[in-house]
Amino acid sequence: MGHLVCSVATTNDLRRYPRLSAPKGTILAWENASMRHVSYVANLGLGGLYIRTREAPPPGTFIRLLLDAPTGQVRARAIVQRSNPKEGMGVKIVAMQQEDRARFARWLKLLTS
Repeated sequence: MGHLVCSVATTNDLRRYPRLSAPKGTILAWENASMRHVSYVANLGLGGLYIRTREAPPPGTFIRLLLDAPTGQVRARAIVQRSNPKEGMGVKIVAMQQEDRARFARWLKLLTS
């Protein structure tokens, strides 16, 4: 019986990495096969981000991210998990070079200290 997932669990409870509120004014560049955008970041964590955009692609779309963090540029590939038209999208990071991951992790650690 202990393996049942509680039905009132929030999405956040199921995340492998916690999400942090992005510092005010945090932006990133993102692109997919057909478009390029610069958008604000609402929250972020090693597992993914919530990006504010009026033109969110549908779930399942792969996108490339470029984030200028205080610790250096962070590049990643992500997949759109949730898409809210005219509002934004939740994306899951699927690929990141080791150096990018190290810069991103350092920045997240600075944000929590």
